[in-house]
Amino acid sequence: MKLSLAIGVVVLMIVAGVFAYVSDFTVYLGNDPTACNNCHVMDAAYEGWFHSGHKVRAECNDCHVRHDLIPKYIDKTEHGINHVSAFTLGNIPLAIRAKPASRDIIQENCIRCHAESVSEIADGEINSGRYCFDCHRSVAHGDRGVSTLPFQDKNPYR
Repeated sequence: MKLSLAIGVVVLMIVAGVFAYVSDFTVYLGNDPTACNNCHVMDAAYEGWFHSGHKVRAECNDCHVRHDLIPKYIDKTEHGINHVSAFTLGNIPLAIRAKPASRDIIQENCIRCHAESVSEIADGEINSGRYCFDCHRSVAHGDRGVSTLPFQDKNPYR
């Protein structure tokens, strides 16, 4: 019994190690924006960001995850599980949309970087009940559907 349990644990560790190596898992733990662009559905978002003014100041994680160490990896894990399950099950949406919790994180990060500007233009009211990207949608990712790569998201329902 102990021997079969030990063999099972060793086999599980080998399978996990091979999976981590083949999937280049560790790249997703960092901040490299090209990791976010590993899936072709992110081409337009990546290209838009790459050619935007935000490229020199912010990477994907600066806007899309919380910044404290543990919450950052909780967000990355949650996003990763959602993405892997969508691609594995073939349930890839035409339009990738931020969930309400993600929208709140993006809003917090907009304000974190632009608090002084927001306070000057919004009568000092940081929380006006609207998201920054309601009006500034194309700032971080450029115009929707614009990509220099072959794939272009041309969904008119956004």
